[in-house]
Amino acid sequence: MADFKKHVLRVGAVLGLFAIVATTMVAFTEQNTRQQIKENERQALLDAINTLIPHEQYDNAILQDTLALPKTEELGTEETTQVYRARKQSQPVAVVLTVVAPNGYSGRIKMLVGIYNDGTLAGVRVINHKETPGLGDKIDASRSNWIKQFEGLSLENPSSAKWKVKKDGGAFDQFTGATITPRAVVKAVKASLEYFKNHREALFAQNEEKS
Repeated sequence: MADFKKHVLRVGAVLGLFAIVATTMVAFTEQNTRQQIKENERQALLDAINTLIPHEQYDNAILQDTLALPKTEELGTEETTQVYRARKQSQPVAVVLTVVAPNGYSGRIKMLVGIYNDGTLAGVRVINHKETPGLGDKIDASRSNWIKQFEGLSLENPSSAKWKVKKDGGAFDQFTGATITPRAVVKAVKASLEYFKNHREALFAQNEEKS
């Protein structure tokens, strides 16, 4: 009986040790997974920013040189977003704003808008939308080049009155069978340029010590 009890105790100890090791391994794996997911998200964001502002155009740590913007009606945002600031030798180069077109055909269209210090567009990329496949989803750079037409434009090029789709008398193409979506994007991009023009100094000046 004594030997049996010792055997049971040994088995119990082994099982307890196994449980501790297994729990530790699971926790370690979960922590590593979370870290990997966070790193993947960080890299995806950096890649998206570098699509708009090529890395050779700035020399600061752009993901750390940020400005928190609260809910901003002019940009269509309903929560705090980050402004990413590009600098070269401490001089302002560009900002990347999160902009939302609230009135797409199928709802909100979330974009990253890059704007150079002189007020010209570095580029625009849609990062989230629910537009109709084959129609409104042409705003996505992976579906067509339509979104790339904004590169190099400004509030003066085209003129303010021309910041509309052609159907409304403007300079921008709409899609066959889908006018609401491009109209919403054009309006939101123009609004982001106006916001930048009115807040340029604040967008670059705050937290300028970060690099």
